[in-house]
Amino acid sequence: MKNILLQLALCLLPALVFSQTDRVTLVQGGAGTKLVVNGNDFMINGMNWDYFPIGTNYSYSLWNQSDDIIKAALDAEMPMLKNMGVNAIRQYTGVPARWIQYIYEKYGIYTMLNHSFGRYGLTLESAWVGNTEYADPRVRELLLAEVKAMTQEYKGTPGLLMYLLGNENNYGLFWDGAETEDIPLEDRKATLRARHMYKLFNELS
Repeated sequence: MKNILLQLALCLLPALVFSQTDRVTLVQGGAGTKLVVNGNDFMINGMNWDYFPIGTNYSYSLWNQSDDIIKAALDAEMPMLKNMGVNAIRQYTGVPARWIQYIYEKYGIYTMLNHSFGRYGLTLESAWVGNTEYADPRVRELLLAEVKAMTQEYKGTPGLLMYLLGNENNYGLFWDGAETEDIPLEDRKATLRARHMYKLFNELS
């Protein structure tokens, strides 16, 4: 009977370990800052990941599909990533927490959840604004609310490694689009805009 209970406990241990929320911390030392997960140094072997079937474009969202389609897509893609040695993927906001947990518990792959932080524009008072002006108090209020809501929604989700804010937002200081040409150094008006943007990044972080 003792052996049976011991075997049962050993069988349940992995499920218990994966069902608990991981402790993720940043530890500062003489060599710099390192990421530590559950007491162990963690090296991110990560990549960006999204899912677009052939014939679709940016308006397609996997997370708006049926559970069967989502599961089939994840079960096709995640084993390939795991085989590559990937232990973390970056996904933009919109993925339901239960699928972050599914990816982690089935494949051991963490999610870094990315809020674009106004990089590609935002909606202010029912109007779309293509180039975000971070000095605008309405922008501050909107982004503050969105980031707070994100952290509350995903708090305690197994498999959530970290939050990311923005994606090359500095390019938006110079151009209205997503261009990545040489920064026009003669255009100094962006310097003040940058101060407002990075101040808000700091505050929300």
